[in-house]
Amino acid sequence: MVKIGITGSVASGKTTFAKMIAKKKYPIFSADRTVVKLYKKNFFIKILAKKFRLNEKKNIKEQIKSLVKKNKTNFKKLEKIIHPFVRKEMKLFLKKKRQIMVLEIPLLIESKLTKYFNVIIFVGATRKKRMQRYVSNGGDKSFFKLLDERQLKPAQKISYADHVVNNINTLNKLKECAKNIITKYE
Repeated sequence: MVKIGITGSVASGKTTFAKMIAKKKYPIFSADRTVVKLYKKNFFIKILAKKFRLNEKKNIKEQIKSLVKKNKTNFKKLEKIIHPFVRKEMKLFLKKKRQIMVLEIPLLIESKLTKYFNVIIFVGATRKKRMQRYVSNGGDKSFFKLLDERQLKPAQKISYADHVVNNINTLNKLKECAKNIITKYE
């Protein structure tokens, strides 16, 4: 069984690359999708509302963003709540035991999850390119900068990687790169 961990900086193209590696053939776990699902669950909203003294009736995600922008220590508090849930879902996913499993985890290195993977792929792009992508997907520059600062520098992440993908070219080039990598493990 090959467990492929895909990591990288904010808006580097991890999700797109994970889909290309999986080729609609292998299961994909996305830490980001898991977090999105968490924000839709009432029990999670109640936890956040209690911990941060928020209004459950208003958009909880926007309230959290505002708190994090005002005070960066709120990021650590938020991660202490979110990360155990994501890790639990990741472990459940890994129990499926398929020939190849693809896991997209932005904070794979920061969260000390390398022991769960046979292969680690770092997906990177220039900071300018990543910010353009983030903003074009509805994010704002100040929150991009905040998220980017929370992650290890690319050079540090690359030191853990078995493969490094520079995602600054066309989608066809990215697909070709994915094909070259996955072929080694099939």
